[in-house]
Amino acid sequence: MTDVLLLTFIFLIAGVVAVPIASRLGLGSVLGYLIAGILLSPLLSILDVDVVSIQHFAEFGVVMMLFLVGLELEPKRLWEMRARLLGLGGGQVGLTIVAVTAVAMLFGLPWTVALAIGMIFSLSSTAIVLQTLNEKGLMKSDAGQSSFSVLLFQDVAVILMLALIPLLVMPELMDVTAAVEGTHSESGGEDHGGGMSLVDGLAGWQRTIVTVGAVAAVVFAGNYLTGPVFRFISQAKLRELFTATALMMVVGIALLMTLVGLSPALGTFLAGVVLANSDYRHELESDINPFKGLLLGLFFMTVGAGINFGLLSENLVLIVGLTLGLMSLKTLVVLALTYVFKIKGADRWLFALGLAQAGEFGFVLLSFTVANSVIPVALADQLLLVVALSMILTPALFIFHDRVIAPRFCLEPAREDDEITERNHIIVAGHGRVGGLVNRMLTAAGYNATVIDFSSKQLDMISKFGMHAYFGDATRSDILHSAGIDDAKVLIVAIDGKDQITNLVKYAIHKYPHLHVTARATDRDHVYQLWEAGCRDIIRETYDSSIRMGRATYEALGIEKVTAQKMSDAFESLDRESIETLAEYRDSDIPAAENKAYQAKVRELGAVFQRQLEIQMSAIRQEDSSGSS
Repeated sequence: MTDVLLLTFIFLIAGVVAVPIASRLGLGSVLGYLIAGILLSPLLSILDVDVVSIQHFAEFGVVMMLFLVGLELEPKRLWEMRARLLGLGGGQVGLTIVAVTAVAMLFGLPWTVALAIGMIFSLSSTAIVLQTLNEKGLMKSDAGQSSFSVLLFQDVAVILMLALIPLLVMPELMDVTAAVEGTHSESGGEDHGGGMSLVDGLAGWQRTIVTVGAVAAVVFAGNYLTGPVFRFISQAKLRELFTATALMMVVGIALLMTLVGLSPALGTFLAGVVLANSDYRHELESDINPFKGLLLGLFFMTVGAGINFGLLSENLVLIVGLTLGLMSLKTLVVLALTYVFKIKGADRWLFALGLAQAGEFGFVLLSFTVANSVIPVALADQLLLVVALSMILTPALFIFHDRVIAPRFCLEPAREDDEITERNHIIVAGHGRVGGLVNRMLTAAGYNATVIDFSSKQLDMISKFGMHAYFGDATRSDILHSAGIDDAKVLIVAIDGKDQITNLVKYAIHKYPHLHVTARATDRDHVYQLWEAGCRDIIRETYDSSIRMGRATYEALGIEKVTAQKMSDAFESLDRESIETLAEYRDSDIPAAENKAYQAKVRELGAVFQRQLEIQMSAIRQEDSSGSS
């Protein structure tokens, strides 16, 4: 028990320390876990910890992740993805197998060994790629959907590979298999292929019936049993029972798929798709997600800790060369497919670089090939290092994409400023969510405004709807001059960026005292900055909508519409008064979180205004109640 607690504590503290540091440095959580595992490696060796066994346990995080991915997909959406699922996935696996096999044969390896290596290296890391894409919010992008299609196809392909690899047996290795089989069983390689089975000893048609029956059972249970089970559990009104039930479902499905010889990850993904329209979808997602995150973090740490640094140092040039060669080859294969499937821009490179590594199934298949006398032990040990190193290098490729490649595609093509020919009394700086709506209101009332925006993409979009704006940077004095700011009466500042808004307001108020400036504020602190700049017509961009939402909530609670309006007006009046009062205590050189005088005044006024609000709102409700009666 002490050993288990110690090991748990070691892994937890490593993750808790390493991941926040890595995230703060912009390296991402995956690389943080990998680095933590590498740093733990010497300690785990001293404690004689079986890292591979822990890794096989942690791989269940991949199963949970695919279940959650399935929850986000409706069956209709999966059917729409069939072309990329088969085309991109099949193309990536097939072309990579051919390319790696050819290169391996050039190195003098027998075709059976070369083909086995090609199958192993054709797979990519579902854990790293999907985790990173989810963290970056890129799963809905073209690259994210394409990566998911390929990874899902790879998961299906693993089943075929496990069936094909025993046919590649090398007779000369069979004599030594018995000597090494025990070693690989201890390392966990046999755990994936042995144990209980519902299909061992059955004829081919019988295996097919059992397999189809298992899949049908998952679909049936997902559609018809989930609701009754969760309704039954809800009667106990214990949150932990919901969590236990969600885990029971995932573990049970994974076990069933394993018993019929299918990938547990594929089975749970299918179950997730079936449950995508379930009323309990969000409940399942919230219950499973924490376990998925912890197990994936543990898996990444075991990858880092599992590197054989002794073997790596002895064959450093060879292993590093093979790793970089493999990643380059897989990148070229995927890049070729992007042209066929019309994946463009930054998505093309994100897709190609993201799938450049070998995957976690490589550890399983390498152990399987050794146990079946397909690949020699010495070669398998070196290939294990290639798999691990490629996974460790993958977060660096994502960082390279974010910092070097993506910015190049974000840059809009150079465009000359438009010649502004209009002379209106109103100038609108920015035609986005805020400026566009203001411009529509002015037009509807019969006013003409000169609208300036610095986004070519935005201007091209609004032109399709018959709207017009001039291209230019409204923060530049020459652009404002050409727009006629000398004779303008009103300047509406609706551009993005707190600093840009503040600087434009300062310039306009200082240079053109006659001008009425209405400025967009991003938050309460920005209100103070614009107030200090001299602006007295400041609109918080989410303020009015929040007030309206509060008023709507009053009405939803049964308060009459007129009364709700008076109550929201009272709140708004006191809130604006508090801003003016607190403005005296704010120091632009000291952040609000460090300004003790400001904080003390907020606390003091908070209680006063809260009491005033309660009195006013109570009076309003009593007055309206007595009036209506």
